[in-house]
Amino acid sequence: MKGRYLISILFWSVISAAFIGPGTVTTAAKSGASFGTSLLWALGFSTIACIFLQEAAARLNLATGAGLGAAIRKELGHPIWAYLTFLTIFSGGIAFQAGNMLGAVAGIELLLPNSQLISVLLIGGIAFGMLWSGTPSNIAKWLGAIVGIMGVVFLLVVFSLPLAFSEVIRGAFIPSIPSGSESLVLGLIGTTIVPYNLFLGSELRNQSPLSVMRIGLATAVLIGGLISGAILLVGTQISGDFSFAALAEVLSQSLGPWARWFFALGLLIAGFTSSVTAPLATALTARSLFQVEGKEDWESTSGKFKLIWGIVLIVGLGFGMSNVKPIPLIIIAQTLNGLLLPFITSLLVILVNHPTLMPDQMRNGLWSNFILLAINGVMCFLSLFKVWGILAPESWVDAPSSQIGFVLLAVLIQAGLAWRIHQSKKRLAE
Repeated sequence: MKGRYLISILFWSVISAAFIGPGTVTTAAKSGASFGTSLLWALGFSTIACIFLQEAAARLNLATGAGLGAAIRKELGHPIWAYLTFLTIFSGGIAFQAGNMLGAVAGIELLLPNSQLISVLLIGGIAFGMLWSGTPSNIAKWLGAIVGIMGVVFLLVVFSLPLAFSEVIRGAFIPSIPSGSESLVLGLIGTTIVPYNLFLGSELRNQSPLSVMRIGLATAVLIGGLISGAILLVGTQISGDFSFAALAEVLSQSLGPWARWFFALGLLIAGFTSSVTAPLATALTARSLFQVEGKEDWESTSGKFKLIWGIVLIVGLGFGMSNVKPIPLIIIAQTLNGLLLPFITSLLVILVNHPTLMPDQMRNGLWSNFILLAINGVMCFLSLFKVWGILAPESWVDAPSSQIGFVLLAVLIQAGLAWRIHQSKKRLAE
């Protein structure tokens, strides 16, 4: 029995490996450098939320044998939902790809300064070859092991840091949004609950029983969350402006000069593997949304499939060859995904309650719905808060009445989802 759980953990580690990339390293470390431990709660929330949302997506596959994209296409009726979903994932994939490429280049710059153009062309060429051959996932698994080891390095460093335990506990369990931290809060959520990972998780052919799947998935994501938290805590030791070089210096001071080079190599490989994963996941999502049964126009060798991953890859190459500073753009990419996430999770909540799609034993119960709607409500609130912060004067955003209004609007959205679920079950009963 223990062997089944271990296999399940290894199987679902693809999800945690997929979100520990340049985006997580940058956003988590920047959060620690700028706001100390006060944003740890956002990582804790996003880790727990990721477990529940990925479990719902995986359960959808166990119940139907199909993925989230196919369920959206078949069960939500109007094709507008498929197109809106694709635009959401496509936009997020492009944003992620830009950050992935810049993160990989930053890793090379730490190893070999002044080699940006050659580095981008080399990374882009290898990524293109892997995507064209149709076998990127196997290679990415081996490279992902090095990224995992980089995460362990951060965990080792945490034990040598002069951290105040009371501050860590306060930051982890008392939510706060310090002024100027809105983008980082959303970024921490967007880099952990990656929208296309929900589609990736729902496409994985998992044959484990429901209980084994849940334990394996939860354990794998928790490990990823612990690594992300360790990166944030290491970031608190950076004095002055945040940079990859400053983060590498903290690691080398704690473990020795080798840690600096290992971090650079890990950042490079994390950026490279994510540069393959993002285009591939975007194309896989498009296929799940638009492929009609019996046709092969969206197979991995088709022009449509290659066009999607090709556009995402080329956009990333463009950013990699530009003079854009990597850290601000990576954080913007994670923030954008955090803004887009409530739309995808709202559809997921509807589908796992669908009375004709999900068998009784697989369908959400009262407490499952309460948890998912609470998670979705928090994300809606944070998204509304950020959008309003962009559109409105700062004094309006900070006003308590505005914040109460955002809470009420987020609650109303969840009430609408709950009503939609209730009506669909009522129609079936009739």
